[in-house]
Amino acid sequence: MTADRFDVMHARNMKKLSGEQKGLEILGQGLVYLFLFLMAAVVLFPFYWMIISSLKSLTEYRLSRPTFWPQQVLLSNYADAFTTAKLGVLFKNTMIVGIVSTLLSLVITVLTAFAFARLEFKGKELLFAALLATMMIPGELFTITNYSTVTNLGWRNTYTVLIVPFLVSVFYIYLLRQSFLQIPNELYLAAKVDGTSDFKYLWKVMVPLALPTLISITILKMMGAWNSYIWPRLVANDEAHRLITNGLRNAFTDTTGDVNYPVQMAAVALVSAPLFLVFIFLRKYIMSGVSRSGIKG
Repeated sequence: MTADRFDVMHARNMKKLSGEQKGLEILGQGLVYLFLFLMAAVVLFPFYWMIISSLKSLTEYRLSRPTFWPQQVLLSNYADAFTTAKLGVLFKNTMIVGIVSTLLSLVITVLTAFAFARLEFKGKELLFAALLATMMIPGELFTITNYSTVTNLGWRNTYTVLIVPFLVSVFYIYLLRQSFLQIPNELYLAAKVDGTSDFKYLWKVMVPLALPTLISITILKMMGAWNSYIWPRLVANDEAHRLITNGLRNAFTDTTGDVNYPVQMAAVALVSAPLFLVFIFLRKYIMSGVSRSGIKG
């Protein structure tokens, strides 16, 4: 009888402990989700403010007490932004620079990564280490020398000056090389035995297998061209070659120095929309490409 009571009490205590443990787990998960919700609100609030500001009138925007929803929704701000900033020309210039620079950069990156991943030549490891060492140098240190070089070449205020100086990216080469190294070397040796050329092996085997990484590089390169600001403003800020980030800087300032902030916010929303769409629909390719390149298999 005593043993039976002990078993019953032990079972009750275990059930009570299990219930308390489950309650603590639920509480912990609730705190985690609450923290994530607060962080998401902090991150998303500037975008929310941009959208609602783009729908306000200038008078409402300048109220001493800000409103968190427009008193009158003005969709006409978006039409005014498109015409005032000449967004059609800015989009065209940015797309030309982004597409051409991305395609040329992909060619250079693929060929260089293949050479460092599969070809054997004297000083390969030393040269690759030297390339990686350049990643430690801030890009701003090259601005003066690059500016002097393109000025002497007569490239200022051309598409060339916006494309050529940034075709080579050591980070992209490293990323793709790591992806190539995951492909078994036996495939390359077997292809060489069959008489396959290096270029054909690269195009038929390595590029398809490393496609997620190539997609990631393409997306990152296009986003970099889209967001570029300092260099285009320095070397090609004329109206014919001005990119979208520079075009929005002073397009909404009148002769008295007054800025039409709601229309400017509408222009920023239009320019940011393609990047949001890229992130929403292609984020899995970015994560997949980066994760595949992080481990040598």
